[in-house]
Amino acid sequence: MDIRKISVGADYKSSAMHYILGQDILNGNYCIHLIKHIEENNSIKIWIENKKGEIFLWKEFNSNMPISIEYNINFE
Repeated sequence: MDIRKISVGADYKSSAMHYILGQDILNGNYCIHLIKHIEENNSIKIWIENKKGEIFLWKEFNSNMPISIEYNINFE
């Protein structure tokens, strides 16, 4: 399944950081291109894309952090 959003932090509403697919980041110079669960080491990786279409690995969160995952659901 495709991940649409992750929230990292113990308190979802007040202090967690939220990362959403397509979200503009870093002063609008990049957007979140892909959020993926990596099963080998049970981590979450976030790739970003710049305006030239170049894709870079930006962040990786490991399994010892509290993470909430929201999946894309297609009702077609």
